[in-house]
Amino acid sequence: MKKSILIIVFILTSFITTAQEHENFKHFRISPVITHTFIPTTTDEGDKTVIVPTFGLDLEYWLNEKWGFGFHNDIELETFITEKEHETFVEKEFPLVLTFDALYKFKEHWVFVLGAGGEFEKNENLFIVRAGIEYEVEFGNHWDVSPTIVYDHRSNNSSTWGIGIGIGKRF
Repeated sequence: MKKSILIIVFILTSFITTAQEHENFKHFRISPVITHTFIPTTTDEGDKTVIVPTFGLDLEYWLNEKWGFGFHNDIELETFITEKEHETFVEKEFPLVLTFDALYKFKEHWVFVLGAGGEFEKNENLFIVRAGIEYEVEFGNHWDVSPTIVYDHRSNNSSTWGIGIGIGKRF
């Protein structure tokens, strides 16, 4: 029992010391994002790339100034048709993409994103692996603007990529 109490006191002391060292560091970040998602697809008219406007909301928790994790959530604001299997076409109606991502700030402003999640849509749900990069530019009172590029690989062997911009607030 004494050993357990000693371990708990040691852990709490470590957290308090760390918190005092990084008193001004804000752990939470929220960012609405506007993106254009590029979807290469085969339709009954041939190969083409569909460009879909996408709204997103990123919710992040940073463990320290280098490492964090986040829920990156997007809704594609258009109905479009993709090829599922040769000559089978699936209509996608406003798919919702939810990913849980690890975040690593490898330079002063650069953030690498890597995670997994799903695309949820009434006709088909898919597993997604996401990779991306962001460039956070802080402009005062813990606000930032962050251009971003993401690549999503879906379980049906299709891939999309997006380019966007977000306005973030740390608290």
